[in-house]
Amino acid sequence: QVQVVESGGGLVQAGGSLRLSCAASRGIFGISVMGWYRQAPGKQRELVAMITTSSGTNYADSVKGRFTISRDNAKNTVYLQMNSLKPEDTGVYYCNVGTVLTGSYWGQGTQVTVSS
Repeated sequence: QVQVVESGGGLVQAGGSLRLSCAASRGIFGISVMGWYRQAPGKQRELVAMITTSSGTNYADSVKGRFTISRDNAKNTVYLQMNSLKPEDTGVYYCNVGTVLTGSYWGQGTQVTVSS
């Protein structure tokens, strides 16, 4: 069964931290780039961070220096460590798992709410 499952969202005060996790099921083969996106109410989904199989990374300017993406290839898992959170980081965070042959897969999303 093909499945992408996020966890770790929640409510946190500004300045706080959260760690998101995303696990891709064993039914997904040839995983390549993994990434985190977010969607705030009334806005389009945007890229937050992405990581290649060799751990090359790319971040949105708005999160550079505050967020860190990492992955465990043995576990088909990607993480997003979010520090110094701001109210504008609020939104639904989605994990995307790219593959070499079968396209990409999305998780169901996890809510992150940062209060001021």
